[in-house]
Amino acid sequence: MAKIKPFKGVRPPKDLVTQVASRPYDVLNSEEARVEAEGNEKSLYHIIKPEIDFAPGTDEHDSCVYDKAVENFNMFQNKGWLVQDEKEHYYIYAQTMNGRTQYGFVVAANVDDYMQGRIKKHELTRRDKEEDRMKHVRINNANIEPVFFAFPDNEALESIIKKVTAGEPEYDFVANDGFGHHFWVINDDKMIQQITELFAQIPSLYIADGHHRSAAAALVGHEKALANPNHTGEEEYNYFLAVAFPASHLKIIDYNRVVKDLNGLTKEEFLNSVSQHFIVEDKGNEIYRPNRLHNFSLYIDGKWYSLTAKEGTYNDNDPIGVLDVTISSDLILRDILNIHDLRSDKRIDFVGGIRGLEELKKRVDSGEMAMALALYPVSMTQLINIADTGNIMPPKTTWFEPKLRSGLVIHKLDD
Repeated sequence: MAKIKPFKGVRPPKDLVTQVASRPYDVLNSEEARVEAEGNEKSLYHIIKPEIDFAPGTDEHDSCVYDKAVENFNMFQNKGWLVQDEKEHYYIYAQTMNGRTQYGFVVAANVDDYMQGRIKKHELTRRDKEEDRMKHVRINNANIEPVFFAFPDNEALESIIKKVTAGEPEYDFVANDGFGHHFWVINDDKMIQQITELFAQIPSLYIADGHHRSAAAALVGHEKALANPNHTGEEEYNYFLAVAFPASHLKIIDYNRVVKDLNGLTKEEFLNSVSQHFIVEDKGNEIYRPNRLHNFSLYIDGKWYSLTAKEGTYNDNDPIGVLDVTISSDLILRDILNIHDLRSDKRIDFVGGIRGLEELKKRVDSGEMAMALALYPVSMTQLINIADTGNIMPPKTTWFEPKLRSGLVIHKLDD
């Protein structure tokens, strides 16, 4: 059962929140962060991407960069740009995109739940990326950025969301990403206790986005437990920062592919090979978007095509075999284009659906890429099914938007 607790959040005063809050560390590179933080000494990028305080080209993994992170974190607190709440709270964080709002509980999630598999994952992690975030958590002794969780819908928790969000938010702003960000502090002790008890009845939490942050936060907590001879399991380091959304609030968007060449084939030979396993329909010059599971969109040589996987090319009873990313990876990328490792092959790139199918067209029309493949998005039901069966999704399967804004609240590991 999911063990969570309230915590004394470290967060910006209301009038500074838009200056402090930032995009997550992993959605932009150092130079983009440098540009976004320009002229803003209060930007969280000075803590989560502190290489921006050094000369361009400085290695973001240099020890001086991690030292700068903690120096800046301390400075933010000393200057009152980040202030710790006096009592433990839960918080509600909501995001609005395209007129649709999703509401999540900001909680301290349990390290043991992660280590024992009650917090379930659907992606593999890379050790180098884990180690980078572990260093960041260790040196700051805090989870600066939250992890993005989902949980099965729960009527009582939904009712608490409605009750809390009927009141005035603590923060309410539209960021430069065009998305609305809204944040409430839950003060009522009875409600706080109720939230803890309701989550204790939920069998599992699911990592939607932030697998490396989850692993890093949990592993640092685990390290601290092993190093403490008087460890009880109730210390603050046994918990890490997460925002947990009811599954029905979340919408996964498409994650598409672009490929540099056709593996020596002409366009006609490529389409002929594709037609062995797919019904191919010429859709002309107008952008074609996949409209259902097992339907794909192909853009090549100025034309769009609908590809529908033929019966027998997929297994709807297999949590991995049913995925369109599996079908396209096996039957097109591997068998026709000779791309076997999506993580390392330099001939393929990936485009989040937030950029639109126009981005696919642009990259092919420019000559940079030979073809583009758009996929129908994975559902939350599929994601939960994969995590529940202990399976791992193929690389680059899910794209969640909007991303959680960093800097709205931080969790210290020593209270």
